[in-house]
Amino acid sequence: MSFSSVSPDLLLARAARVRDMMRRANCPALVIVDPVNILYATGATNMSVWSMRTPARYLLMFADGPSILYDFRGCAHLAAGLPTIDDIRQAEGLDHVSSGGEPAAAAARFAAAIAAAMAEHAPGERRLGIDRLPFHTVDALRARGISLSDADAVFAAARRIKLAVELPYIREAVARVERAAGELEAAIRPGLAEVEIWAEFHRRFIAGGGHYVSTRLLQSGSATFPYFREAGERRVEPGDLICFDTDVTGYAGYAVDFSRTFRVGGGRPGGEQRMLYGRAREQLAWNADLIRPGVAFADIAARAWPVPEEHRQSRYYCVGHGLGLSGEHPNIPHIEPGKPYPLAGCVEPGMVICVESYVGSASSGQGVKLEDQLLVTEAGTETLSRYRFDDQLLGRTI
Repeated sequence: MSFSSVSPDLLLARAARVRDMMRRANCPALVIVDPVNILYATGATNMSVWSMRTPARYLLMFADGPSILYDFRGCAHLAAGLPTIDDIRQAEGLDHVSSGGEPAAAAARFAAAIAAAMAEHAPGERRLGIDRLPFHTVDALRARGISLSDADAVFAAARRIKLAVELPYIREAVARVERAAGELEAAIRPGLAEVEIWAEFHRRFIAGGGHYVSTRLLQSGSATFPYFREAGERRVEPGDLICFDTDVTGYAGYAVDFSRTFRVGGGRPGGEQRMLYGRAREQLAWNADLIRPGVAFADIAARAWPVPEEHRQSRYYCVGHGLGLSGEHPNIPHIEPGKPYPLAGCVEPGMVICVESYVGSASSGQGVKLEDQLLVTEAGTETLSRYRFDDQLLGRTI
């Protein structure tokens, strides 16, 4: 996807949101290398997965001044014309490899360029927010008397509430990923390897304008317990449960995250499978019903579905989490007896929250993973993910 597939109104609204949060945080300038933050602030993309591990592209953004994109060598044309970027310059490679084995020298040049830009566009200002800069560059900035703060606080605040202009893109992203999930489900049959089935999801996802898949969370049969096993060479057998979690950055850069579990082949599912699936569906519906505007995160955790003792050790690590261009605020942990709840705040309209459910059995070596993506509205929630459930696992026909 290039920036031309989204409206300038979307890009300008997000950039304005970042600047508003910068002013609230008393952060006059930011240097960010996280490609997801750069995408949110400007709409510019360039080799996103590669950029997540290679600091050779970054954005300098002023609360009351320009946005200067320092892009990878030979890539200035990619962001040319974006209404959110005022200047494009060549970036320094800031790690050992991208700097040609001289990260300290590259860091010194980087810090000199940033200090010069700050002197020009924010005279006398020494405060700068950063996100994931290597330590050489942090040292070089501090050596120039620049005071550093955490840019993640600005972006977490900006990205947690979805703007009205974002919602059509989010809905379209979900619809396209659901079509890819349909290709995955259609490919499920005995004898195929998990990776062969997973590949069908990738094919349709990329064809639908998807950016990248963050995980490989598809597992079948004995691999469904415990959770978090990734797709492998195991061949699917009749009667297996098969779980998948989308975990993608899709159309227009918006993340889509829902999970489903199906049973392979015909015939009536066994009692253990029906029990696990029924409990997972109950957990998902119960916890989704708790997501309402104004409800404190601590209250959601306190009132969450009571996980039976036999499933507690393998339960999913959180009740739910925020979503936007990636996993975002809030991450709603479970209550831990005897410990203070770590997450302050409450559900707000405009949040997108994914509700998680995993119910597994150590004795049978099976588990069920379900998840839905919700938009919080003034009146309650809208379920964005509408992909079907396997009602045969509840003992009834579809």
